[in-house]
Amino acid sequence: MQEAKLNNAQFIVRKAAVLGAGVMGAQIAAHMVNANIETLLFELPAEADEPNANVVKAIEKLKKHEPAPLSVKAKAAFIQAANYDQHLEQLKTCDVVIEAIAERIDWKQALYEKVAPHLGEQTIFASNTSGLSINTLAQAFPQALRHRFCGVHFFNPPRYMHLVELIPCEQSDALMLDSLESFLVTYLGKGVIRAKDTPNFIANRIGVFSLLAAMHHARSFGLAFDEVDALTGTLIGRPKSATFRTADVVGLDVLAHVIHTMRDTLPDDDWHSYFETPDWLRGLIEEDALGQKTKRGVYQKVGKEIQVLDPAENTYRVSCGEVNEALKQQLAYGKPADKIAVMHDSQHTHGRFLWAIHRDLFHYCAVQLEHIADNARDLDLAVRWGFGWERGPFEIWQGAGWKQVVDWINGDIAAGKSMCAKPLPSWVMKIGEKEVAAVHTSHGSYAPVSETVHRRSELPVYRRQLFPDRLIGEDATYGETIFETDAVRMWHTGDKIAILSFKSKMHTIGKDVLNGILDAIKETEKNWQAMVIWQTEPPFSLGANLKQATERPKPQHVAKHAPAQPSPLENFFKRFKKSAQATVHKAAREFDTADALMARKLAEVEVMVAQFQQTSQALRYAMIPTVAAVDGLALGGGCEFVMHCDRTVATMETYIGLVEAGIGLLPAGGGCKEFALRAAQTAVGNDPFPQLKKYYQTVAMAELAKSAEQAKELGFLRPADTIIMNRFELLHAAKLQAMTLAESGYRPPLRSRTIPVTGNTGIATIESMLVNMHEGGFISDHDYLIGKKIAYVMCGGDLTPGSLVDEEWFLELERAAFMELLATEKTQARIDHTLKTGKPLRN
Repeated sequence: MQEAKLNNAQFIVRKAAVLGAGVMGAQIAAHMVNANIETLLFELPAEADEPNANVVKAIEKLKKHEPAPLSVKAKAAFIQAANYDQHLEQLKTCDVVIEAIAERIDWKQALYEKVAPHLGEQTIFASNTSGLSINTLAQAFPQALRHRFCGVHFFNPPRYMHLVELIPCEQSDALMLDSLESFLVTYLGKGVIRAKDTPNFIANRIGVFSLLAAMHHARSFGLAFDEVDALTGTLIGRPKSATFRTADVVGLDVLAHVIHTMRDTLPDDDWHSYFETPDWLRGLIEEDALGQKTKRGVYQKVGKEIQVLDPAENTYRVSCGEVNEALKQQLAYGKPADKIAVMHDSQHTHGRFLWAIHRDLFHYCAVQLEHIADNARDLDLAVRWGFGWERGPFEIWQGAGWKQVVDWINGDIAAGKSMCAKPLPSWVMKIGEKEVAAVHTSHGSYAPVSETVHRRSELPVYRRQLFPDRLIGEDATYGETIFETDAVRMWHTGDKIAILSFKSKMHTIGKDVLNGILDAIKETEKNWQAMVIWQTEPPFSLGANLKQATERPKPQHVAKHAPAQPSPLENFFKRFKKSAQATVHKAAREFDTADALMARKLAEVEVMVAQFQQTSQALRYAMIPTVAAVDGLALGGGCEFVMHCDRTVATMETYIGLVEAGIGLLPAGGGCKEFALRAAQTAVGNDPFPQLKKYYQTVAMAELAKSAEQAKELGFLRPADTIIMNRFELLHAAKLQAMTLAESGYRPPLRSRTIPVTGNTGIATIESMLVNMHEGGFISDHDYLIGKKIAYVMCGGDLTPGSLVDEEWFLELERAAFMELLATEKTQARIDHTLKTGKPLRN
C-alpha cells in the first residue's frame, strides 16, 4: 500500500532534511533554502555545549564561505538546526531526506538504522555518497523502505555545480526516481544524470581518471606540476584549475579517498596501475596540507606569491609554468576540430603529453561506457557538468574526426605506446553493419548495451527545457526567423511571442544592437503579442560596446603597408584634457579645426547615449509587454534594459549591476533615472532620500549583485520579478510570463511626470559623505568627482527638495554628466585600461 500511495500521489516537497553538517551537508542545506525549501540540518549533539552548537557553527560558516553557498546571507536564518538526540521525530514531516555524512559505509549504515523508524510514509531517503555502492548501503534499510532509497550525488560546491547523479538501488521505485529527478531539475536547478551503481559512478570515474592519467604522464614526461596545469586548463577547454589546482580545490584527502575506492573496488580495471596514491600526495596528507581548505597543498600562497610543490626536492618554489609558445598558438587560435591532430603530430614534449592524456581518456571512456552509463550523452554531460569541461570526452573525439582518432589510438596500442594493450571495443568501428562516424547526432546518442541510439529523456519536466544543453552533432537551430541583422535576430517558436537575441560578442550593445531592439519593438507591436529578450548562451549582456565607440573605421582602400590611423575618439582622449565640466560645444570653440572634428566624434557618442535612453524608454512604454530573460552577467546597459522591461525572469545565478563608475562614468541609459523613480515610488512619508541613498551607494560603488536574490535586495530586480533555478527553463518561464501579461489586457504604464527630487539637500548630504571618504583616503580625487556627478543626477540636480520633474529631466542630467565625465583624462585612462586589460584602473 505504501508503494501505491507513493506512485499515485503528486510529489510536493514542502520540507527537507539534510543529515550531516559538514562541508557538503551544510552547503546542500544552503541550496535547499536558496530554493525556498524549509530545511532541517542535523548533526551530532555537542557534548559540552548547547546541543545544536555544532549545527549553529556550521550555519555561521556558510555566511563567510567563498564562493557563497547562500544566495543572500539572510537565507541562513531559514536553515533549522537539529540534532539526532532531540529532533528525529521531525523527520516524519520531511518529504526528502538527504544523508551527507562521511564516506564510511559502517557510519552510514548505523545512521540509517537510527533514522529509518522516524521517516514519514512518503519520505524519499537519498545518500549523497560520491562513490560508495548504493545497493550495499540499501541493505541497512528495512526491506519495506528500500523502494524509497537511492543515491543522489551533488557536486561541490552544490549551489554552482550543475550536475547531480541519481543512482537507484535494485529496489528503487521507478516513479519515485522520476519524481525526485523532476524536483532536482526544476526546484534545485540541476542537470540530472542517471548513473549505474558502479564505483564513483560516472563523473568521478571519468574525471578522476583524467586527473590520474595527467599525473601519470606528467611523471613519465618529466613535467612540473605548474607546467601540467598550464597545459591542462583553459588551453584545452577545461577549467582554469586544470589538474593539480583542481586536486587542491577538491581536497587532497578527498582525492586520495576516491583513488583508494577505485583501487580497491576495480581490481580488474585495465588501467589499475594508475590507481595508486602518489608519494607526494600521501606526504601532503600526512602533513595536513589538504589543499585549498587548509591553505596549503600542491600550491600555497606566501604573501602575494603563488608557490608550487617540487616533489623531487619536497619544497615549494615560485609557480611559473609555461606552455611551448608554438603549441600554445596552435591550440589557442586553431580550429577546434584540429586541436587533437596538433597534439598527435607534435614533436614537443608538451604536445606529446597532451596527446597521451587524451588518448588514454578516449580509450578508457570507450571501454567503460557500457558499464557506467546508459549512453554517450550521459557520460559527456556528466563530465561537463561535474568537472566544468567545455566538451565531454566523446564530443572532443567526435569533433576531431571519429575514425581518424580510432586509427591513432589503435596505432599507439599496436606500437606499445599505450599503457593499456586492451583493444578498443568493436562498437567504436561499427554499429551492426554501419561504420561509426559519430556517437552524437540530432536523433540521439549511442548506447552500447542496446546497440541503439537513445533520445533524451521524455519526462514531462524536460518539456520546460525548450533548448537543453546541446551536444556536438545536435541541431543548433533556434526557432523560425522573423528578421535578422548582423547584430540581432528576432524569431519565434510557433506561437505569438517574439524572441530577440543579440549576436554581438558577449552580447554587448552598440548602435547596431540599439537599432535592432527598436526595430524589434515596432515589429512586435504590429504582429506579435509580446517580446522576450533572451540570449542563446550567457551572458545576458556586458553592457555598452566601448570598443565600437573607440574603434577606427575600416577604410575601403588602404595601401598594404599603410600605418594604422588612430580613431577620432582616441585622438580626442589624447587632446581633450579640460575639466569635467567642459562640454562638447565648448571644446569645439576652444580648439582648432582638428579638435572640432574630435568634438564631433564625441557628439556622435552623445547621440548614441541618447539612443540608448530612447531604447530603454521604448522597452518600458511599448504597446506590448517586454520581458527580459536573464542568465549570467547583466552589466551596465544590459542591466538598464533589464530594469526597463515590464518583467524580468532571472536565473538564480544572475550577476547584475550598474558598474559604470568602475570605468569613470555613470549609468546613462536610464539607470540613474530609474533608481530615482523607484525611490520616489516607494518613499515613506513623501521622503525619497532614505531609499535613494541606498540606490546611490549601489551605483557609486559599482556594486554587483552576486545572485538574483541579491539583485532584488539592491533594487536591480523588482519584487514582482521571477527567479528560477534552472537556466535551461528560463525561456519557457519568460514566455509564460509574457503570455500572461499579454492575455491580461496589457497596457504600458503611464509616463511619470511628477517625480519629487531630493535636490540640493540630498546632494549636500551625499557630498558630506564623499568628503569624509576622500579625506580618509578611501576614494581618489576622481572617485570623488564621479560620486558628485552621480549624486547630482540621482538627486535631480540643484533644485529645491520636493520639486517635481519628469523622466526626461533625469535623462538629460544623465547624458550631460556622462559626457562631462567622458571628457576627463582620468576617465579616458580608465576606459583605455579596461579595454586593454579587462581589469579596472583606480586613478
